[in-house]
Amino acid sequence: MTKTVFITGSSSGIGRATALYFQKQGWNVAATMRSPDQEINRTNSLANLDRVVCLKLDVTDRLTIADAVAETIARFGVIDVLVNNAGYGMLGAFETSTPEQIQRQFETNVFGLMETTRAILPHFRDRKQGVIVNVASIGGRVAFPLYSLYHATKWAVEGFSESLQHELLAFNIRVKIVEPGPIKTDFYERSADRTSNPDFPEYDEFSDRILTKLNKIGTTGAPPEVVAKTIYAASTDKSWKLRYPADPIAKQLLFIRKLLPDFLFTKIVRQSTGV
Repeated sequence: MTKTVFITGSSSGIGRATALYFQKQGWNVAATMRSPDQEINRTNSLANLDRVVCLKLDVTDRLTIADAVAETIARFGVIDVLVNNAGYGMLGAFETSTPEQIQRQFETNVFGLMETTRAILPHFRDRKQGVIVNVASIGGRVAFPLYSLYHATKWAVEGFSESLQHELLAFNIRVKIVEPGPIKTDFYERSADRTSNPDFPEYDEFSDRILTKLNKIGTTGAPPEVVAKTIYAASTDKSWKLRYPADPIAKQLLFIRKLLPDFLFTKIVRQSTGV
């Protein structure tokens, strides 16, 4: 029986690359996104591929989550793997952020991931199998300046996933965390937002200087296909392994973080980012 993957945030970047990779491996793919109509009308649309359906899903809207899960099961019979990929980065000094920006960052990156997981768990429990792949980040285990809100959400995903794996063990449901480093996607453009507040000009020079350097680092990252292959490996290796660094930079940085004491690692971060 052909297996089925359900992916959030499939319109671009890692999500789109993952949908394409699973489809090439012969899987059914539910490629969910906020605006499937735009995907259907684009050149090289995912919707034109065999075994792929593009569905509306906004992780901040429970009804669209429930509808997309139900439609996928109706279309393909089962869901074997959930890939929680949807998310974006809020960049800037914490003090310049608004309560609304903070709420939106957590609603998308954390609460939306939780709600999508909640919606699919009854199906997995009934089948006594399933894989949940949560796309976190190296930013869920290391931290850089001006990413405080984004880091907070990714650290939350790490903790949520690590605890959830114990709760779901008896149901034969595996939980995986994929941790990309800097990836060449639109994360630094379309998928990012920046805090700004004219009442805090004290941060302007610092923010411009640091973000310029961090954006340059992003241009040296691996392509999203590297992460897609890691997600596929995590989905299919049948192990209970939890964490999967997704690219060479992620593997190197997380290894260094494990070895070094806080004060040395902090020094490296400050030197590399120009703090």
